[in-house]
Amino acid sequence: MNKLEKKSFYSFLALYLGSSLLFVLLSGFWYYSAQKNALENTTYYKLQHLADKISSLVINAHMTSSSLNLPKMESGYEYMLIKSSQNKVYEKSYFEKNGFKVFVSSAPQKHLSIEYVVTKTDEFHKSIDALGKNVLLAMVFIFITIGLISWMLSRLFMRPIHQKVKEIEDFVQDISHELNTPITALGMSSKRAIQKGVYDEKILRNISISTKQLYSIYQSLAYLSFSEAKQESELLNLLPVLERSIKYYSELTHAKNINIQTDLNKATLTIVNTKVELLFSNLISNAIKYSMPDTNIHIILKEGFFSIEDEGVGIEQEKLDEIFELYNRSSNLAGGFGVGLSIVKEICDEFQININVTSELEKGSRFELSWLN
Repeated sequence: MNKLEKKSFYSFLALYLGSSLLFVLLSGFWYYSAQKNALENTTYYKLQHLADKISSLVINAHMTSSSLNLPKMESGYEYMLIKSSQNKVYEKSYFEKNGFKVFVSSAPQKHLSIEYVVTKTDEFHKSIDALGKNVLLAMVFIFITIGLISWMLSRLFMRPIHQKVKEIEDFVQDISHELNTPITALGMSSKRAIQKGVYDEKILRNISISTKQLYSIYQSLAYLSFSEAKQESELLNLLPVLERSIKYYSELTHAKNINIQTDLNKATLTIVNTKVELLFSNLISNAIKYSMPDTNIHIILKEGFFSIEDEGVGIEQEKLDEIFELYNRSSNLAGGFGVGLSIVKEICDEFQININVTSELEKGSRFELSWLN
């Protein structure tokens, strides 16, 4: 990952972990408080129950004139019998003292001279300590689990961004390389023309080719990047548009000694003029780019049908489904930056034009367009 990706990755991770930590802390505090209150109530009612049980034994022994048999307390619980002669007064019936929860019951009502039954326990604080440790361990475990999940989610979240950044980096690199050729040619041709003092046909042709290559790149980038005002479709005669596109690239075909064979007839399509020009331009320039010198390009136009076939490098069968993806290049043998066929597919989809591609390595490719008026 580059610096920007790492910054985004760790920012997302920090935000996710921060919000998760806050949620875990609040949940842990709420659970701890709820359990503490439940333990408080349980302890209170258990001490009250023990005091009432002992009080009833005291009253029963007094009423039946029998001996008082007191129960054995479970571990952690104690009781005391306070006689009325001790003149002890308790202001509260339930309180805490020296780490013990204490309950005072006056239920004996001085039977057998016993005024109070006092029960106490230190189990409450032991349970609270154990609860705190368990809640803390659970919070740590949950947060570690959330941390691992957030790390995986962050990686998944960054994966498409990383792929897109990689595509953009490759795209910028390809543009730089693609622009370098015509710009260098323009510079050299201009320099030669100035040195010679005359402008021969070869120099002018090189300048023209380089200028057209730059303009073609500009058109593709403008289509991808600029927001256009909506243009109305109209019924167009495609024949003159196609003838202009073929003528536009005639100098480039001449430079590679490529022969364009045509079978052109009148054909109509409801489409935006600038987009059909871009459609033909990308298909023709793509065929020229991937054609070897001294080969042929065959172009057919008739009602509802257009095809262009080259004798170039061809496309591997397993790559045919990928050639219309943005920034994808079927071959590195020629230049380009992987947007031409993506634009072609986008225009075809917009105007309901079916597109079919057949290709064979080292023999060439054929693009067929068909539509209904």
